[in-house]
Amino acid sequence: MSGQQEVVVAGGVESMSRVPLGAARATGLPYGPAARARYDGSEFTQGEGAELIAERWNLSRRALDEFSAHSHAKAAAAIDAGAFDDQILPVTTESGVVSIDEGVRRGSNADTLAGLKPSFREDGRIHPGNSSQITDGAAALLVTSPERARELGLRPIVRYHSGAVSGADPVLVLTGPIPATQKILKRSGLTPDDIGVFEVNEAFAPVPLAWLADIGADPERLNPLGGAIAVGHPLGASGAVLMTRMIHHMRDNDIRYGLQTMCEGGGTANATIVELLA
Repeated sequence: MSGQQEVVVAGGVESMSRVPLGAARATGLPYGPAARARYDGSEFTQGEGAELIAERWNLSRRALDEFSAHSHAKAAAAIDAGAFDDQILPVTTESGVVSIDEGVRRGSNADTLAGLKPSFREDGRIHPGNSSQITDGAAALLVTSPERARELGLRPIVRYHSGAVSGADPVLVLTGPIPATQKILKRSGLTPDDIGVFEVNEAFAPVPLAWLADIGADPERLNPLGGAIAVGHPLGASGAVLMTRMIHHMRDNDIRYGLQTMCEGGGTANATIVELLA
């Protein structure tokens, strides 16, 4: 994309089941007293950020739970339709072959989710059912220059069209996809109506819902195969997972433009637009 390399394997792997909760703080807190004092004592946690987003965008717990249940329903339908078959490389383990995402809960509904206890506030709206899952996973994509692809006889599925990185309120933490999307649309000269599919990472249900409210995109084009609430959020792999899912959906449905965006921590986020070639 920058012209620095001809062939790159871009991806990541994450084994969250082997990482104890709070392990990132083993060597100390990421922010010192000066940063907390500047932001009125905030601890910059994603859970509290999700609660604040739900408040600011007036998103009820019922709305969050309905969105989450729909994410599971979309993922289950995609599995049944074979939409993931060409995206997933089966892995053989001691207990059998893993060939589908294990986190999808069929039959999930808002009434069932209403019984779950809030995770971050006693009277909060965020709980395990409307948050992304603790997930193991891995993904990779092959990125080449056009010239090198021709030399190797490769047929690209999409081309990199535009990219953007943006920052937002570090207390809210998770709203970065909104300005990143606004920035990339302006840079690319495209509008939300030009984009056939949006992949917005479902770190918590308020994230894509707040994004949807501000961007004004067609909700039917948002995470059409489900998102991290259903299939998981293996942190270091999630960017490649989202891009893989979007690219295959574009090819399967002859969609010209796709836009992926996700927060990166600390209020920052990236956005990428790709264009279908294959």
